[in-house]
Amino acid sequence: MFTDENRPKSTTFAELYEKTLKTVSEGQIVKGKVIAIRGREAIVDIGYKSEGILQLDEFNDPSSIKVGEEIEVLFESLDDENGMVILSKRKAERQKCWDDLVQNAKEGSVVEGRIFKKVRGGFMVDIGMEAFLPASLVDIKPVKNLDQYLGQSFSFVIVKINHKRKNIVVSRKDYLEREKEANRSRIVQKLSVGQVMKGRVKNITDFGAFIDLGGVDGLLHITDLSWGRVSHPSEVLNLGDEIDVMVIAIDKDSEKVSLGLKQITKSPWEQAGEKYISGSKVIGRVTNIVPYGAFVELEPGIEGLIHISELSWTKRISHPSEVLSVGSEVEAAVLSVDKEAHKISLGLKQMSASPWDTLAERCHVGDVVEGRVRNITDYGIFVELEPGIDGLIHVSDLSWLKKVAHPSELVKKGESIRAKVLSLDPQNRKVSLGVKQLTEDPWPRLTQSLLSGSTVRGRITKIVNFGIFVELDNGLEGLVHISEIPHEQADHFESSFHVGGTLNVSVLHVDNENRKIALSLKGTRQNY
Repeated sequence: MFTDENRPKSTTFAELYEKTLKTVSEGQIVKGKVIAIRGREAIVDIGYKSEGILQLDEFNDPSSIKVGEEIEVLFESLDDENGMVILSKRKAERQKCWDDLVQNAKEGSVVEGRIFKKVRGGFMVDIGMEAFLPASLVDIKPVKNLDQYLGQSFSFVIVKINHKRKNIVVSRKDYLEREKEANRSRIVQKLSVGQVMKGRVKNITDFGAFIDLGGVDGLLHITDLSWGRVSHPSEVLNLGDEIDVMVIAIDKDSEKVSLGLKQITKSPWEQAGEKYISGSKVIGRVTNIVPYGAFVELEPGIEGLIHISELSWTKRISHPSEVLSVGSEVEAAVLSVDKEAHKISLGLKQMSASPWDTLAERCHVGDVVEGRVRNITDYGIFVELEPGIDGLIHVSDLSWLKKVAHPSELVKKGESIRAKVLSLDPQNRKVSLGVKQLTEDPWPRLTQSLLSGSTVRGRITKIVNFGIFVELDNGLEGLVHISEIPHEQADHFESSFHVGGTLNVSVLHVDNENRKIALSLKGTRQNY
């Protein structure tokens, strides 16, 4: 039997009903059933103690909503006045979308969306929830008319997610650039050297032009525009031109493509060897002048060089501009052709007779000539006999007796000098001259008195490690070898002898063939 203390308490109907109701909090997404439609509102049963109100304008098509339809809504708040729950389908969808984005997407992900509203600084995009699209990120290029994008659907890249504020920033520009780069890579991988493609001139610079090949840009360098000389790409191309170009190089790592326009046609140098023959005459236009010569265009793509030394037989030209000017027409002779190196040497002076060709008529071996010292070197003196004709006086032909260390000891540049013609070689452009040959060789006469064993007086002219050179009173020079110097003096060269000092020396030997005189200090008495 139950007593009052242990008898089970009876549960009221209200309490049982209360247990069937859901516990729902604000911001929670719940499922509900439409139980009635009243004007612009739908009454939804979400299993709570009171029904919820949902505005019909939250549906894309309010007329499609039927009683009994199940939907997901967000529990916004409780309307205290009427005891009704305020629900939102749109916020539920946005919350679900946000949850999906946070779970499945991240910055850099691609999403699909529709631009539905223009706001300050850009657009609002429906990606399942609202996202902001800055005007600067609508397209790759600046856009003047932004209204054209309203209502359109595109792909976007999520560039920023603010979890605290539940804000998302998207970019169509980043997506387009990503697609452009991917497309560029695909195109570059398919390209091959030698392939001819159609392209459009996208940009022109001083060094060439960039050609749009339909998703990838290639560089057409100025040197690959034409076989001829081009000063600026704008001479050949205009912006927007549609042209055929050849792929001449590909760097698939950096995705750089080099293009050529001239390579589509044959090089004019292929026939240069047959067309331009050494010794033939050609006519061309001067295209460029440099310190060492002038470039002459013989035909588009073929230029020859007139070196400064080939401009005149007689004039001494310091710069080619003294004779030629850019744009002038000139007739020249072909001197040589190097088809492989793309070089042709031309000569202007060859168009007239060389003074060397008739030199033998005006000058003969044995003639005494006079000219201006044009240049002095270690080995001799160059003398200008007439314009275009130089003769060389070798250092050994300056004096019969004196050993000349350097020609500048006897003559200065620009001075006039007399000499005898020793030899002529017009074919090799050489004339040999001599100064000492103007007088009789005194050696045989002066050496007659130099008998072996005789003592003569002389002046020290040079001291070297192997002996002493002494100039005798008659002007001849001999050598006292170190072996012919007494030991006490040989051991102290610096204190025993000095240039300009006088000595008594004995003659050991006279070598007439090699013009050498051997002297000795041994056994001689010195008068100091």
